[in-house]
Amino acid sequence: MDPRIPRLRRKLAAIPFQPLRSHSFGEEQHEFCLGPKLAETHVTAFEAEHDIALPDAYRQFLTHIGGSGAAPFYGLMPLERCSLLVMNPRGESSGSPRGFDGAEPGAHERDLFLHIIEMGCTDVCVIAVTGPLTGRVLIGNSDGFWGPNVSSATDFLDWYERWLNHMSAGRDNRALELTSPRLRAHPDRHRMAPKI
Repeated sequence: MDPRIPRLRRKLAAIPFQPLRSHSFGEEQHEFCLGPKLAETHVTAFEAEHDIALPDAYRQFLTHIGGSGAAPFYGLMPLERCSLLVMNPRGESSGSPRGFDGAEPGAHERDLFLHIIEMGCTDVCVIAVTGPLTGRVLIGNSDGFWGPNVSSATDFLDWYERWLNHMSAGRDNRALELTSPRLRAHPDRHRMAPKI
């Protein structure tokens, strides 16, 4: 088991109780709760069905921390709802953003991405499962209206910990749709004020 996993569990458990934390768009969906961990056999069956190998850090998250729930936006989707995508080829204008389309069966000649986090509308949060970006998290729009933005985090566990750290520190992070406490007051702020 990756040594970061116990630390991530502790950080996640503390987030809801931090009065000056950031608030993540969609957090009311998951309420910082995780779904049950996935059995190795479940993950292996998914990989066999789609003829892919999940990136190790993401796989360890699913089998040692939780299979759905608490994550940026509306949360981590259950593996059964995750779908394989391919990035659209570059258009005529090389500077225009690229979108994502569903991967056709046997589309392994192109880099594959797994849609893992629900963002709403046509926005997608994916993890690369093949190609040079394997293991990295990208955020974009399936219609190519913006992005894709590749996270500088080296793998899913680093990316997830960065989200937890930003939440805890009350930092605003537009790329993760977080809102700092200064921009959105905590709903129980009046109860948390010190008594004088």
